[in-house]
Order: sequence, then C-alpha cells, then structure tokens
Amino acid sequence: MKTRALIFLGAPGAGKGTQAREVAKEYHIPQISTGDILRDSVKKGTPLGLAAKVKMEAGQLVPDEVVCGIVEERISEPDCCQGFILDGFPRTLPQAEFVDRMLEAKGRGSPRVINIQVDQDVLMKRLTGRRTCAVCGEIYNVYFGPPKQEGVCDKDGGKLLQRADDNEDTIRQRLVAYENQTRPLIDYYRRKNLLHDVDGNRDPEPIAQELCQHLKAA
Repeated sequence: MKTRALIFLGAPGAGKGTQAREVAKEYHIPQISTGDILRDSVKKGTPLGLAAKVKMEAGQLVPDEVVCGIVEERISEPDCCQGFILDGFPRTLPQAEFVDRMLEAKGRGSPRVINIQVDQDVLMKRLTGRRTCAVCGEIYNVYFGPPKQEGVCDKDGGKLLQRADDNEDTIRQRLVAYENQTRPLIDYYRRKNLLHDVDGNRDPEPIAQELCQHLKAA
C-alpha cells in the first residue's frame, strides 16, 4: 500500500473500529479517532481544544471548523507521515470536502475509503446484545460471544452491564441518523472511484484478511 490516508465508514456496530485497529497494526500507521483526539486536545489545552471544550461542556456539537482543525493538527504529527486511518471522520459531506482539500494541499493524494456494510438485523443484535464487565471492561455479546455464565465476566466474575443507549429504540434512531448523514458521503466517494465496499456480516478475521489483501494490491 502506498502512503496515503484511509477512511473507514460503517454504521454503529459495523466493526469499523476493530478493522481499523487491525489495519493500523499491519501497516504500522496510527488509527485516528475524532473522539480520542478531541479529548486529547482538550486535555492539552490547545486553542482548538479549548474551543471544543466550551461546546462539549454545554452539551453542544463541536463545530466543523474546530473538529477539522483538530484533525489537521493531528495528521501533521510525525507518526502520520507514512499514512493514517481516520475512524469516525468525516461524518458529513463538508467534512469530506475539507479532507480532500487538506490532503491535496499537503501533497498526500486522495484517500482510500473502506465502507463496511452490515445488515440491519445483524447490527441490532451486535448492539442490543453488547454487555460490558463493570470491573475489567471486557466486552461480550449475548448472541455472538456470550460469557460462560449469564451476566458474569469469565475473567474476574464482574457483573456484566448493558449501556443505557444500547436499547432497540435508541439504536434504530442512531442507525437512521447514520444512514441519512452518511449516504451522501458514500455516494460522494463512489463517484470519485475511491470507495471499496466490504461485507461486514462475517467474523472479524476474514474481513481483516480481505482488507489487507485489498490494500496490498492497491
């Protein structure tokens, strides 16, 4: 794979974070999550981080210009010189257009975009079935990877909890919002011949193998 930016798209529960970590490990490039870098910028007290903090503490969305500026700062760091993965960004068409302009200005070329597609019934089971250990944070799924004893962590016997927003009504709203927000992005990248669709209904291992083979051939 030539040095370039990778963008991972996928609905909540599609496994884009898991696959991004595998590709990042294979190619020794950073996986950049907007949530992580926002929190890091706030912690460091950078001007953009402070601007984000004001919005986050007020329960408001961080404006595009702030998020985009923080992303640009992050990919200017030395560990991104051989490439990087954007996980959870861009989320909107204006953000995608910003990424294109930024990469062109830096001589980085066009991004390669991975779109992980998963059937909605599978997404529902992945999200409603998710349980997290209150002690160690280990994640289980009652449908696909249940603990040996119901409600109890295999590792330390901790109680398994379900996130408040992992209920069916909330998840359906999240999936509808994602579809409405991201469909223009998918169409945008497909028109530019930058999009590679991946069947995300399978186990993580064969998906990771397929992605690495695709990127090596790219």
